[in-house]
Amino acid sequence: MRTLNKEELKELYDKDFPLWVEINLELLKEKAYDLVDWENLLEEIEDMGRSDLKECISHLAVILEHLYKWDNFKNLAGSESAGKSWIRSVENARMEILDILDMYPSLRKKLPSELAIAWKRARRRLEYWLKDNDYDPEKFNIPEKCPYTYQEAMSRDLRKELKP
Repeated sequence: MRTLNKEELKELYDKDFPLWVEINLELLKEKAYDLVDWENLLEEIEDMGRSDLKECISHLAVILEHLYKWDNFKNLAGSESAGKSWIRSVENARMEILDILDMYPSLRKKLPSELAIAWKRARRRLEYWLKDNDYDPEKFNIPEKCPYTYQEAMSRDLRKELKP
């Protein structure tokens, strides 16, 4: 492997990421710590730690969006059966979250504190859904603050709320 100076290695981060990884890995294996691009490496490690949390937040946003649709927009969906897809979506998102939490138990403590971020995403999706269905989101007063608790998002059984 040809030797790069620190500046060339830093430039490689943006130009050829896989090669940047390969070179830094080799430098670490050789214990050539003074040549490692520590700034970008530490940023990448931090991002790795956040990626699974981001995925959980994304699934939580889906849950919140569909809970809110279930509670407020069933009449816009047409029929009671139209809301069944929201139920499936909530259940699938919960399953995905639980799978991730089984693999990374430390996220169990972190995810509940991300409810506001998940709601912000859900709110945007709700507004988009309303616009996409030719409604003015301003007329629906979707709350700024999440109307659900984390516990409710993760455990409320919408199937029990189906009308027979």
